[in-house]
Amino acid sequence: MPPPPPPSPTAAAPTPPASPTKPPLCPGQIAALVLNHPSSTLTAASARSLSASILAAAPAPALPIPGPVANSVLKLLWHHAPRALLFFHALLRLPPSARELSPSTVDLALDLAARLRHPRQLTSSILALFPRHGLAFTPRTFPILFERFAVSQRRPDLAVRLFLSLHRSHGVAQDLTLFNSLLDALVKSRHAGKAASLVRALERRFPPDAVTYNILADGWCRDKDTSRALDILRQMVESGIAPTKATYNIILKGFFRSGQLQHAWDFFLQMKKRGFNDESCKPDVVSYTTVLHGLGVAGQLDKARKVFGEMSKQGCPPSTATYNALIQVICKKGNVEDAVAVFDDMVAKGYVPNVVTYTVLIRGLCHAKKIVRAIKLLERMKREGCEPDVQTHNVLIRYSFEEGEIEKALDLFERMSKGMECLPNQDTYNIIISAMFVRKRAEDMAVAARMVVDMVDRGYLPRRFMFNRVLNGLMLTGNQELSKELLRMQEKYARLRREIRL
Repeated sequence: MPPPPPPSPTAAAPTPPASPTKPPLCPGQIAALVLNHPSSTLTAASARSLSASILAAAPAPALPIPGPVANSVLKLLWHHAPRALLFFHALLRLPPSARELSPSTVDLALDLAARLRHPRQLTSSILALFPRHGLAFTPRTFPILFERFAVSQRRPDLAVRLFLSLHRSHGVAQDLTLFNSLLDALVKSRHAGKAASLVRALERRFPPDAVTYNILADGWCRDKDTSRALDILRQMVESGIAPTKATYNIILKGFFRSGQLQHAWDFFLQMKKRGFNDESCKPDVVSYTTVLHGLGVAGQLDKARKVFGEMSKQGCPPSTATYNALIQVICKKGNVEDAVAVFDDMVAKGYVPNVVTYTVLIRGLCHAKKIVRAIKLLERMKREGCEPDVQTHNVLIRYSFEEGEIEKALDLFERMSKGMECLPNQDTYNIIISAMFVRKRAEDMAVAARMVVDMVDRGYLPRRFMFNRVLNGLMLTGNQELSKELLRMQEKYARLRREIRL
């Protein structure tokens, strides 16, 4: 066989094999990059540095970073607000071709900024990004601020002031939907009376609708004042607005919340009776879940299970939330093995347990000193593709401490703080700090102090009582270095200063 002819000198050179392209960065990889960045302080230099690191790590085809990916990164970093905001500002410093800035991303950054200690200047600069980048405010933008001001900062006056200045300051029309979101923030901060006064004062500008009345009723129920909640129901009917199913469920939950079990049961029976002729009164899955949970918390497990059993017969099959409520009350008031049986029945019927299902059952097993089974359930949870959240980890940390497994609990915390699991939240730190006072050793006081420093770095402030308790523990064990660090922190943050009363 003759050899192949030599290639023509004009023939194209063979194309070299294409180098494999790097896959785009996933949210977890970007979050890890942010957590490992040398600085968590929000400065122009640190934002530029992180922006350069993201560009260096991200392959060109993966850019721009899509809005949903940016949102996922912010949610992964949610419990480390300073680093989450650092990522947001690094995102802004990327070339426009390398990022997509969506209104929902700005909303998340706004929420994070409003959670921090001195947020007004920061939130104002983030709000200014909407017009600067040609983005429209979303239906969530200002409700986020109402709730953060009223609930997180306990400054309902700031929330009201912001609402009243919306048109002047931001060119936003003050409509009933925004007004209702303000009322919702007020009642969540236990200011039902202020919300009711506001409705009366602005009734002509914002005539109440069903949502308005429901929010007011919920506010009084949160304050355990069901008589005023019933007054709201009467005012609603007198004004010609028909109560909704949500209205009745709010009142029903209010009776249970205030410990009025007989009133709650009678109200539920009335809903069932009227439901034959009025669909808005007929109990739904929320009604049944409220009743069985309320009865279970009160220790009436047999009655709660009877209500659960009648749901399907009444054409109202239970939801995953219903199963969660039943498992929770059985764990609290009954035998954890019964709760496991309910869980198995739930799975056998085709329901998919969610993170709440697993967490309440893990808590029940831990409470019953069945830690090994709780760990096995955690492993099963991961195998089933249900990622444990911070509450799940907090349960395991708390009960590990109670069992004397201090190193095990601190190891789990270490994995969380490095982002190997979900990030710790304020409850995580409170659990660990409290546990350090069981033995009251010098090294335990040092751990408690480092937890205080770490939580402040992550955007949380400890309660004044807990802060002073740790400071006293350091002084009693002679740790002058950490004592001085906490004293400097006390000078910096007014909320932590001791109140000296003469």
